[in-house]
Amino acid sequence: MSKNQPRTSSPVDNAASGFALESFLPYQLSIVTQTVSGSLSRIYASRFDLSIPQWRVMAVLGRYEPLSANEVCDRIVMDKVAVSRAVSAMLRRGLVERTIDTRDRRRSALRLSRRGRSIHNEIVPLALEYERQLLASMTAEERASLDRLLKRLLEDARR
Repeated sequence: MSKNQPRTSSPVDNAASGFALESFLPYQLSIVTQTVSGSLSRIYASRFDLSIPQWRVMAVLGRYEPLSANEVCDRIVMDKVAVSRAVSAMLRRGLVERTIDTRDRRRSALRLSRRGRSIHNEIVPLALEYERQLLASMTAEERASLDRLLKRLLEDARR
């Protein structure tokens, strides 16, 4: 083959040649997650100036506070660096408060501030309405099946 001739692709002769990324379940789940999170984030980013990690921190604190930063990471299954950045930004904006454990000064607890709680209480109905619209095309049986299947996939992935 001369240098000027274009290379033509030829079929790969191995087991991986039939791999189709677009039908690979982890990829499909990632695309759904990114698309849904991105769409929902437009609601709270434009109105409340929150990033996806900040909203997730707010949501988990809104339900389970007080939590340490590690407990937040565990609950939202997010990288410690991303959670740390989100918490730092929320502390600067006065959305989150941090208290030091008097018995173990290495441990701190995070809570939503009054301002953070107010924003949380405004976002939750918007998020629930978004979810309602997203699932509107499914029957109640399909939604229950989806919930069961997602829980099973998560359990299997954690093993």
